[in-house]
Amino acid sequence: MSDTPDSAVQTVRKYVEQHRAAFLDDLVEWLRIPSVSARPEHAPDVRRSAEWLAAKLARTGFPVAEVWETDGAPAVYAEWPSADPGAPTVLVYGHHDVQPAAREDGWHTDPFEPVVRGNRLYARGAADDKGQVFFHTLGVRAHLDLTGRDTPAVNLKLLVEGEEESGSAHFRALVEERADRLAADAVIVSDTGMWSETTPTVCTGMRGLADCEIELYGPDQDIHSGSFGGAVPNPATVAARLVAALHDEDERVTVPGFYDGVAELTDAERALIAELPFDEAAWLAAARSHATLGEAGYSTLERVWARPTAEVNGIGGGYQGPGGKTIVPSSARLKLSFRLVAGQDPDRIEQSVRDWVAARVPDGIRHEITFGAATRPCLTPLDHPALRAVARSMSRAFDGAKIRYTREGGSGPAADLQDVLAAPVLFLGISVPSDGWHAPNEKVELDLLLKGVEATAHLWGELADALR
Repeated sequence: MSDTPDSAVQTVRKYVEQHRAAFLDDLVEWLRIPSVSARPEHAPDVRRSAEWLAAKLARTGFPVAEVWETDGAPAVYAEWPSADPGAPTVLVYGHHDVQPAAREDGWHTDPFEPVVRGNRLYARGAADDKGQVFFHTLGVRAHLDLTGRDTPAVNLKLLVEGEEESGSAHFRALVEERADRLAADAVIVSDTGMWSETTPTVCTGMRGLADCEIELYGPDQDIHSGSFGGAVPNPATVAARLVAALHDEDERVTVPGFYDGVAELTDAERALIAELPFDEAAWLAAARSHATLGEAGYSTLERVWARPTAEVNGIGGGYQGPGGKTIVPSSARLKLSFRLVAGQDPDRIEQSVRDWVAARVPDGIRHEITFGAATRPCLTPLDHPALRAVARSMSRAFDGAKIRYTREGGSGPAADLQDVLAAPVLFLGISVPSDGWHAPNEKVELDLLLKGVEATAHLWGELADALR
């Protein structure tokens, strides 16, 4: 690359500004497609979204742009090989489906009729995830303009799924089936965010997830508590005891083996987390909560990013109506979820939970446990050269700002890519907490969206050097 870093930044910025209007016009057109994967009536719209994106990627210059069928909603695959012998291969992941949205949910305008107010673009999918997928289209063109190349500095692939907002039910099967074509030296996920508008960050990992429903059955029907209470086991009482036994006095999960293999935070990682301008009172306000509580010995951010958890998502059983009804109920149920961190195996966690429940259910209570599809955790080491390349690219887009590191407390399908493709997963996202993912009036900050374009324009050259 002949440009100095400063001139490269200005060259990219000028190109992006020249093409800003056309880029936003195209994004608005895509956002008008209500690609709600969770609603069967929108299946034609999800397909239309996939076909629109494949056509746009072809016009962008990708010589391969295909709609891939699954047993559910279609995904989009695109590929642009590098002319450089030995160039590394990078796969970008995102999703083109969106959450349900309707004006009566509290939207100020039609969620599928994008509106620009000030420097913000409001629409369902503006940030999650169409906006963040779409900045790659202009980013790769800016990369070519900057370098004078006809092809990217890396073999560039995109996989944009159509079911992320409805659980990615068929995603892993798709990745396994198409693993040869998806093979990559690194994966870039653009479905995350930054700490804030003024604190640019790179995410280094996401927690995994295992969840289950426990059904507890006692008497064959509800029975009189005066005639039989105290003499037969009560499934609602058993449910309450399971919940009470799930954590100890230090809020640690009591399931034997739960912490086996957990990747502990290093002192350096804890110091980086402590650098972030965390306002606990503001965080509590956003959580609509009144006090923090969690595993002893860890800060709030450490708990939600880097520690495994067990949560009671629901508990029920017996009479719930007005007034009293003196019964021993015939059944009760629990819904539990477990957020997992690097080093934990969802299959082992499932078996541990099954054994833990079986050991605590008394005779006379029959139980059934049903687990959903698990999501594995993923974590990128701080010293990985590809992570440093992402941070350098972000820093150039943000005028040399120091890039800090975060993690995501939630879960996503990125770990399937890491698991099946045996490639490190990196995260490049520009969304901020105020963007309102899944909420009414979702928006994206246009200046930050264009910073995402700039970052990707620098990224392919950075990764070509880092991964050789």
